[in-house]
Amino acid sequence: MTGLPSAPKAGGTRTRARPVWALALFGLLALAGIAGLTALGIWQLERRVWKLDLIERVDARIHASPVPAPGPEAWPSVTAASDEYRRVAVTGRLMNDRETLVQAVSDLGGGFWVMTPLVTDRGFTVLVNRGFVPPEKRDPASRAEGQPQGEVTVAGLLRLTEPKGGFLRSNDPAAGRWYSRDVAAIATAAGLKDAAPYFIDADGTRSPGGWPVGGLTVVSFPNSHLGYALTWFALDLMLVGAVLFVIRSEMRRRHI
Repeated sequence: MTGLPSAPKAGGTRTRARPVWALALFGLLALAGIAGLTALGIWQLERRVWKLDLIERVDARIHASPVPAPGPEAWPSVTAASDEYRRVAVTGRLMNDRETLVQAVSDLGGGFWVMTPLVTDRGFTVLVNRGFVPPEKRDPASRAEGQPQGEVTVAGLLRLTEPKGGFLRSNDPAAGRWYSRDVAAIATAAGLKDAAPYFIDADGTRSPGGWPVGGLTVVSFPNSHLGYALTWFALDLMLVGAVLFVIRSEMRRRHI
């Protein structure tokens, strides 16, 4: 008899191969992705090396003997890379009547940093973060013992200015509300001349009467770069695996 359809061959219908243009586009996108992920992973490894070197340098600085705080002739060359967290010392007179309170959160809770100008025996002025006081010690009269008169020597860590505020708030000099230790703005508001472009976080030497409490500087550098690098490389391997899967699938479809 004629006209009857023939039965399909065992194994079913063969899946059609993908068009060449689609494979070419996929290949280009995959190569770009692999290159990008590899570059990101290598960049994170390089950042890790930089961060470890920074931690080592800062650790050496904070445990070194104090050196004289940089004077005006050295101010243009003061940078975070070369000077941040360096132990320094200055001698002079504290201008307690011009202290500025900056909002702070410390290991002792919420309160304020006491920023006091110090006129050095070398002729310039530097802001000293004498330490932390709680809200009930905000009034200098409540900690009169901690307002030394005469010549003092202060040792601590050199810190760079913190402009533009903090705590998601901008400094308001007119209202006396400070949320970051913006050296230039505080110096201007206090009428200081020849003020250094940095401030000094005083060490833990106990103040008379116990306030302010110094030595609360937190020196911490998050170092998650290795984890980020492994993440990028893992995604890289997944993309390579996807490419190999597509290649193998196409070879089967084309019976290569």
